[in-house]
Amino acid sequence: MNISASGNHLVKRYVNIINQYLVIILATRLHYIDWIRVMAFITLILFHCAVPFTQFNWEIKNNESSIFIDRIIIWLHQWRLPLLFFIAGVGVRFSLKKRSILKFVGERFVRLFLPLAFAIFFITPIQVYFERLQKKEIDMSYIDFYPTVFEFVPYPDGTITWSHMWFVTYLFVFTLLLLPVFSLAKIKILQFLNSPLETIFNYPIANLLLAVPFILYYFLFYIEWPEQGSLVDDWFVFNSSITFYLFGFLLSNIPSFWATCLKYRRWFLYISITVAAVLMWKYYWNVDLPKEQNTRLYLYGILNGLHIWTIILAVVGYTMRYLNYSNKYLTYLNTAVYPFYILHQMVIVAFGYYVLQWETNILLKLFVLIVICMASIWFLYHFIIRRTIVTRVLFGVKWNFGRRRNRGEL
Repeated sequence: MNISASGNHLVKRYVNIINQYLVIILATRLHYIDWIRVMAFITLILFHCAVPFTQFNWEIKNNESSIFIDRIIIWLHQWRLPLLFFIAGVGVRFSLKKRSILKFVGERFVRLFLPLAFAIFFITPIQVYFERLQKKEIDMSYIDFYPTVFEFVPYPDGTITWSHMWFVTYLFVFTLLLLPVFSLAKIKILQFLNSPLETIFNYPIANLLLAVPFILYYFLFYIEWPEQGSLVDDWFVFNSSITFYLFGFLLSNIPSFWATCLKYRRWFLYISITVAAVLMWKYYWNVDLPKEQNTRLYLYGILNGLHIWTIILAVVGYTMRYLNYSNKYLTYLNTAVYPFYILHQMVIVAFGYYVLQWETNILLKLFVLIVICMASIWFLYHFIIRRTIVTRVLFGVKWNFGRRRNRGEL
């Protein structure tokens, strides 16, 4: 008996079974994608609760910072939004399964552009107000301050800003730019292109090689166009983010990619931990990121590009294995996280302005700020936002009350 041949046959059979399983679940609801989305948004909220206690520039600042929090924040900052852009791309595939391109564009306009416009006029001005109060640039009530919004002067000189809603801005712009690609997904005859890709992504090295574009972006854009969230002249973030978004869309239709994430999840996790340890040693521990186009930047680009992508691969694999189920908590949170995201930074800045004035230690302030933030945004969502069609639309929540399941795509 040829043991090697038998082993290869078992491996192929195992992969085929996974692929058949994935074909079925890719046609229905991927609960693990919902869990990733919920956990990523909650991580982002906790992230912003901690930023006032770091040395990094933000709307409000504590008098003293914590180098330990600096290190955690800089690590989280590398992959939290790439993960969200990737998951958003997967969501596009499922949205298009139920809609024509025209209806899809209309749905994206309602779910992305309307909440963005609402936030710019009614959410982010509160953040600007408390920022300027803390910096002692103004001394007036919010009622007196608010009319400055209608001067239409962009921040930092004026009040108009999308602030944390830059993520939604980029998503909306990416969606419009990628419409030709999304349109191709409606052409069934092009599905034959998936066959060679199915074979390629049976091998984990294929999954890993998808990190190459992100590594190159560090080489090409990181120094000259640093992160700004300004949409224009933000080419490092713009190019990397649209690529994560596009990858999510394209890979969502390749079952072998997901099967490989599941099968090799431990290896992807080991790689991400190893690379993260080197990054912490070389760059994050002393909060010393590259500032020049040199070999130190090239090493950072290789390590961090691989780091971010392997975290995404590992997260996908582990959630597929352990979180591919739904319950009432997931259903509730999957609908709530978008309003939570829209509200969270306003709440953190407004309450943080007062909490940061306390004469107490950083840990207590951080704990109080997290509790206040979570309680406040839950109260606003549960008792106000989800109750009416108008508030649901303004905060990006579906308004069809007759449906028990809200898919919560973003």
